Amino acid sequence: MKNNKSPYKRKRNYGDILIPLGTIIGILVIWQLAHMAGLLPEYMLPSPTQVLNAFVNDFPLLMSHAGTTLFEAFIGLIIAVALAFILSALMDRFQVLYKALKPILVLTQTIPTVAIAPLLVLWLGYGTAPKITLVVIAGFFPLVINLINGYNAIDTDALRLLRAMGARPWQIFFHVKFPGSMSFFFSGLYIATSYAIVGAVISEWLGGFSGLGVYMTRVKKSFSYDKMFAVIFLISIISLILLKIIQIIRDRYIRYEIYK
Repeated sequence: MKNNKSPYKRKRNYGDILIPLGTIIGILVIWQLAHMAGLLPEYMLPSPTQVLNAFVNDFPLLMSHAGTTLFEAFIGLIIAVALAFILSALMDRFQVLYKALKPILVLTQTIPTVAIAPLLVLWLGYGTAPKITLVVIAGFFPLVINLINGYNAIDTDALRLLRAMGARPWQIFFHVKFPGSMSFFFSGLYIATSYAIVGAVISEWLGGFSGLGVYMTRVKKSFSYDKMFAVIFLISIISLILLKIIQIIRDRYIRYEIYK
């Protein structure tokens, strides 16, 4: 009798969900009790219930600003992925290009994002262009480096076999290196996605017309700390949802590769 069970599918462990969830709930309860006891003044740290009320009251406005931030992060991430695939393929094909560009890529990561953002605003204005550019810069490095590491991790015996059979470099790349680097790609995408949201928000701090970063600067000027915490929690929730989506896509891709 044929067994249709997938060996890749793990046994569900509810402790992986309940333990972190219980920890978060415990922190919120302690936070609320400390606030009720007067240990945390409102001007320093609002209570969880105040943050929740601010989130509910400003929910339509938050969703409007979140749409702008997500648009900037999504477009920037798509551009970063496209550029990463192109440049990593060229760097893998031409070692001179690899040696010339890798130090520059590393150098771009030593410059703080907060230092780049004002320059981009000066050069590109207050629209979406500087925000998308910053997302591309933030997400480009982990994608390129992980893809190159994936190309280099391919079994050398398989490469020798293909070369002995007369395969051209582009055939080796598309039939062996590219599929074999996908697990590395998803690792880089996981990091780049978390950078994308943060990068978009940071760039919005310095100027713009809408976005979660713009919302934060406005409520900060009115000392509405409950609204500031509400948008911080929203950013965290959005990031967690996006990372979970990437994890699901990665798992399905790996499962497809195993059983195709």
